[in-house]
Amino acid sequence: MKSVAARGGLCSAAVPHSMPKRRTPCCSLRLFFMALVVLVLISLGLLRNAFFYVEQNPAVYHVDPKYRELAHAYSRNILARECRPSFARQEIRARLRTSSSVTGPFLWRDVHLPDTVFQYPPPFGFLDLHGKLMEVLSLLPSGPSQQHQRSADVCRKCVVVGNGGILRGLELGSLIDEFDIVIRLNSGPLQNFSKDVGNHTSIRMSYPEGSPKVWEDHEPTLLFVAVIYKSVDFHWLKAMITRQKVSLWDWLFFWQKVPDEIPIKPSQFQVLNPEIIREVAMDMLQYSTPKFRFWGWDQNVPTLGISALNLATYLCDEVSLAGFGYNMSQKEAPLHYYDSLPMTAMLAEEMHNVDRERAFLQRLVADGTISDLTGGLHCSFCTS
Repeated sequence: MKSVAARGGLCSAAVPHSMPKRRTPCCSLRLFFMALVVLVLISLGLLRNAFFYVEQNPAVYHVDPKYRELAHAYSRNILARECRPSFARQEIRARLRTSSSVTGPFLWRDVHLPDTVFQYPPPFGFLDLHGKLMEVLSLLPSGPSQQHQRSADVCRKCVVVGNGGILRGLELGSLIDEFDIVIRLNSGPLQNFSKDVGNHTSIRMSYPEGSPKVWEDHEPTLLFVAVIYKSVDFHWLKAMITRQKVSLWDWLFFWQKVPDEIPIKPSQFQVLNPEIIREVAMDMLQYSTPKFRFWGWDQNVPTLGISALNLATYLCDEVSLAGFGYNMSQKEAPLHYYDSLPMTAMLAEEMHNVDRERAFLQRLVADGTISDLTGGLHCSFCTS
């Protein structure tokens, strides 16, 4: 005969059948602590969401009309000049200390996934997450389409639009929309800001917490590129694809409120190949091998902006940036084009090494590998 503990658990008590069952102190104490933990997690979640919420109230920022004219002339020149096939990727490859092993920008269920995809944990790989990955990929197209693939027959110019405050007032929107592919990051809004950032979106690249709470991209050919930073991100992505709700338990593991839906077709979702981020970290920025800490990573996670740049070199022949560059000497300058956060808000950032990224991007712009339309990294069109 099985013991009481085996049949009913350690909090069960052996009592005659004729007597009413009573909850033991052991069981009551455990239930109390479980309820306490849940309440603490919910409270932290509410505080977290309140802390990270930023109202879209852009700061007033004066732009020199001469600077605006120079930026427009430079952008028009970039668009008008003859496109150079495979230029950006070839230039980036020449800078890498090792030969690139990225098999493709996105992952597909019917395409062989190399072992390197599963070598590191997110965001550098999907170590021990093969099942979750395949569960999501089974909901998506079986293989790549030609729409967003680089082709030898068509030379394409790409612009990665960051969320930097330097975009505010430059009125580059109509020129940004002329690029063949426009990549936007996280929740960077369009409505009320189209004069500065444009209306056209080819790719919206984001992780769950950064994704738009109000969806403004309505083009039928748009791709939403999901970036996986942690295991629970797969649960959110599956919920978005299948139009289901995110569970309360999963919600507790997000550091900021995540969208309830992404209103696009399943075929418009893509999973970013984590090798894109691994290549940025270990080959381009030359970080050491990723080392996990209990409370996050040790400043070796590239920002989404520089990861999007690397993605762009796999999709386009020439790559331009707009809205990039954190200038800490201008402490009160707007951090984003859509809110009033000052530049000093970046000082609290511990995950990314923005100084190293800025130096690397400045070199790319200075030597002509990529173009900076807004001049926040290296101003190629400035007279002084």
